[in-house]
Amino acid sequence: MSGGLSQAGLRRMRKALDGTVTRGEAPGLVALVHRHGETYVTEHGTTEVGGSAPMRRDTLFRLASMGKPITAVAAMILVEECRLRLDDPVDDLIPELAGRRVLRRIDGPVDDTVPAERPITLRDLLTSRLGLGAIIAPPGSYPIQRAIDEAGLGVGVDGPAVEPDEWIKRLATLPLVHQPGAVWMYHTSMDVLGVLIARAAGQPFDGFLRERVFEPLGMRDTGFHLPAAKLGRLAGSYALDPATGKLVRRNGPREGAWDRPPAFPSGGGAPGLLSTADDYLAFCRMLLDKGRYDGGRLLSRASVELMTTDHLTPENKAGSEIFFGRGAGWGFGIGTNGHREDLAIRPGRYGWDGGLGTSMAVDPTEGVVGILLTQRALGGSRLPRAFVDFWTTAYAALDD
Repeated sequence: MSGGLSQAGLRRMRKALDGTVTRGEAPGLVALVHRHGETYVTEHGTTEVGGSAPMRRDTLFRLASMGKPITAVAAMILVEECRLRLDDPVDDLIPELAGRRVLRRIDGPVDDTVPAERPITLRDLLTSRLGLGAIIAPPGSYPIQRAIDEAGLGVGVDGPAVEPDEWIKRLATLPLVHQPGAVWMYHTSMDVLGVLIARAAGQPFDGFLRERVFEPLGMRDTGFHLPAAKLGRLAGSYALDPATGKLVRRNGPREGAWDRPPAFPSGGGAPGLLSTADDYLAFCRMLLDKGRYDGGRLLSRASVELMTTDHLTPENKAGSEIFFGRGAGWGFGIGTNGHREDLAIRPGRYGWDGGLGTSMAVDPTEGVVGILLTQRALGGSRLPRAFVDFWTTAYAALDD
């Protein structure tokens, strides 16, 4: 190849990823590395445990939280059109969230609150500093966790079963855990952002993504649901059974219903988007090219640079350190790296993983996009071996 990737390095990648399948860690996967106009794709295994259909380049996967950067891009399109502003309160468009109350302490009763010091802003949502989200503690440890679950608002990969207006209404019955802007909390901010985008655009969130992001970029296989004719290309979804150590099929509410729109098109990625390696590459190449794509420009260079800059302080990360390695941070809907930690973790690189087994990153310094799509849900605090092996061999294959 002429894209600065060595053939020997790519063979080593293929061998390492073959091991993922032969060890039974996933039935199959698709991996992609793009550099300097050249794209290398390798497919391994089958689409189902015990199945015979091989993984292909156009196999469909569940993106889960890899949808978060897409949501952030949609928001920045509206910022550039002055239909949203980063530091304006969201109250005008989401009046349900006006006049927030905040817990005095995370382990206290849900009615022991103080007034929010200021309104929630778009910047808070983009940087996951709404003040509510995933709580890193065993389920049911705190009253607020139980209240979240009772309202049907738990953070999980299968997402809400109610429509956006009802979801926001339920969310508004809960206090915030932290003051707006104070602490990074995973996921919920991005779901609120999806609702905000829909109201600012005056159309459903999924329709806005289709018209303003997917169609311009040629992402024809990406959506919250797809025509039944395409769903034969959808890989199975599995999780590890800790009791047996075997992969078992996940039976979330969207399984068997991907040909129909979800009740809640999630900006955070639960249940999230379906896509392919090449479709997601089109999105990542737009980011790598600072907002440009083959047909024109989706975002300004300034917007992409703002999105991919770390906006967090050490205090913002308190309680969520499990999500951040040394020097890691958060931009707008995407993780950032600011420290050289191993072959793949390096300053300037940005990306994120999806809870159902996907990973992406863009490295502007090296001109690299990497995408790994598997069917095995993440679990525990350590990344799967396939993730580590993919990123290790991708960077080891750089040859210039």
